[in-house]
Amino acid sequence: MADLNNPEYFINREISWLRFNLRVLREGGRKKLPLLERLKFIAIAASNLDEFFMVRVAGLYNQLENGINKKDAAGLTVAEQLRHVAKAAHMQMKVEYSYLFSILKELRKKEIIICRVNDVEPAGKEWLEEYYREIIYPVLTPMAVDASRPFPFLVNRSLNLALELINRDGQLSRGFVQVPSVLPRIIEVGSTSKRTFVFLEEVILTHCGDLFTGCELLDVVPFRITRDADLEVDEEDTDDLLKEIELSLRKRKRGAAVRLEIVKARNQSIKQFLAESLSLEEQAIYEVNGPLDATCFFKFIKLLHRPEWEFAPIMPQPPLELQESDCLFQTIDEGDVLLHHPYESFEPVVRLISDAASDPNVLAIKQTLYRVSGNSPLVSALARAAENGKQVTVLVELKARFDEENNIIWARRLEKAGCHVIYGLVGLKTHAKIILIVRREPDGIRRYVHLGTGNYNDNTARLYTDLGLLTANDQFGIDASAFFNLLSGYADPPVWNKLVMAPLGLRKKLCELIDAEIAQARRGGIGHIIVKMNSLIDKGMIQKLYEASMAGVNIELIIRGICGLRPGLAGISENITVRSIIGRLLEHSRVFYFGGGGKEQVFLSSADWMPRNLNDRVELFFPVESRRHVERIREILALALKDNVGAHIMQSNGIYRRSIQHGEPVCMQETLQAMAEVGAKKEKLSVERRLKPLYRKDERL
Repeated sequence: MADLNNPEYFINREISWLRFNLRVLREGGRKKLPLLERLKFIAIAASNLDEFFMVRVAGLYNQLENGINKKDAAGLTVAEQLRHVAKAAHMQMKVEYSYLFSILKELRKKEIIICRVNDVEPAGKEWLEEYYREIIYPVLTPMAVDASRPFPFLVNRSLNLALELINRDGQLSRGFVQVPSVLPRIIEVGSTSKRTFVFLEEVILTHCGDLFTGCELLDVVPFRITRDADLEVDEEDTDDLLKEIELSLRKRKRGAAVRLEIVKARNQSIKQFLAESLSLEEQAIYEVNGPLDATCFFKFIKLLHRPEWEFAPIMPQPPLELQESDCLFQTIDEGDVLLHHPYESFEPVVRLISDAASDPNVLAIKQTLYRVSGNSPLVSALARAAENGKQVTVLVELKARFDEENNIIWARRLEKAGCHVIYGLVGLKTHAKIILIVRREPDGIRRYVHLGTGNYNDNTARLYTDLGLLTANDQFGIDASAFFNLLSGYADPPVWNKLVMAPLGLRKKLCELIDAEIAQARRGGIGHIIVKMNSLIDKGMIQKLYEASMAGVNIELIIRGICGLRPGLAGISENITVRSIIGRLLEHSRVFYFGGGGKEQVFLSSADWMPRNLNDRVELFFPVESRRHVERIREILALALKDNVGAHIMQSNGIYRRSIQHGEPVCMQETLQAMAEVGAKKEKLSVERRLKPLYRKDERL
């Protein structure tokens, strides 16, 4: 029997994540994509990398500082992981700037110029001088560093200029100028013959001598610091979680430095000074020959406003199962409804809460909120429902990383409107996506439930692919009531009818489902598992999949991001394939198919297979029972497995290769969008035919 603890059978989480981000970044080098979409992928990859350093790399450094240097499942110590991360991240930064310079060169050919101040036309330079005097100079704060003015605190991800100069006393000195984040990072220069742009720091750099009058300026180098931004909240010893998180948010900006990005210069003394002052070793320093912080190109794309260089916008279609629905409650009562975003509109979910808020027959609304948009119509509808006298309970997850501040604002607004706001269970994040509406009807109380794989965020619902289920099935309703009672009070865990909840029973349920496929294969039948998720890193679940593969179960994994499993290992995982689909939309849905013995079972969930999802989060896993919905999801999975445009196939060494096209190209996302549009048109024509007048225009009654 093989030893399934062998480190050679696992891929390190951080290395796997960096490979995922590289797949995203490489979209920036695909000449077939629209020019500004390529630039957007570079900005996305840069933003991803920022968060990776702020959370994952910072966590590794914290382990080292606390004397923890244990090996992970792949056999790497914390120190070894940091070395691997640094090597891969340095390589990734080189790829990023290679693609960036290529795109900037293409923009120049199209008469879109991003250049240094010295290269701007004379009339443009005059315009910049005035812009500097009127707009930039008033908000600058030059900071000297000497005995009475120590090294200043520099905010996380802020862009700064470091200066080396000879002060009035003839001594070598240092200074800093923070590049103001309140001003546009990329400035469009007026009075030029072609559209010309310069970076804000370049304009400031040309005037640094004026900011330190009486000093001799020797060198100026732009740099940027990334800090530890993970929150440390002691839930056991706090009486007010909201206040504790607010305090932690203030500390976040002051975390220890974990990365220094600096423009490469001949003079290395500034780099050495910064490294010593920030206590950073060489592998944490990233020297680049270009503008720092590529996330600024998100705003540049909007500033440029050239839709012809971007993807045509996806127009979410009316869901096929709701196109003739005047009353959502009646339609859901007649049968379950499956929603597929963003191909189908998220509007029905918003409408469900909005209708419930105004419906005199609705008695109560209960909902979980993990991440919502900045101007959420759902939150507004919940507040209106409470103001209309309905019992509204909202679980707001205050610990949703980097959305904590936004969620605090929503929690207070909901409380002010009269909602009962809860923050979940101590020590656990609530990541489940569920709405429960209790409605009084002629035949008694009816419960309406929405369950989903993605957040209740109307903005990301246009960018992320997710599935949702609307149901009036009473067993789902009973489970939903029990779920909210468990979160809001001291109720014991119920015996579930349909739902499975982490951390109480999800791991056990998944193992039971896999065991059933193993048993089927061992009886000589066909065991078949298809799993579509964001991440697979839980060691126990990986070992269970290895066990299934060894028993002859066919396993097809569609894992967008992190994957710690190695496919194609002889005698271990030769029946497993792993693919990752990268496209214009973020693949976010979690779908689980078990098809052994011809008895197809399909489940959806809010959970990936990671230790945090299975052990430390409140998650929900639920069945899809309608035959037409099972077939529809099976078709979605089949498309994912046929995709040869955005698919990347993992090799047994953990490296991904882009799928090779044989025959016609198959793009899952484009196909699903086309299917949604065709379905909507057919339904519209069908309705028009049914409503067509029985007389011709030239006839008279």
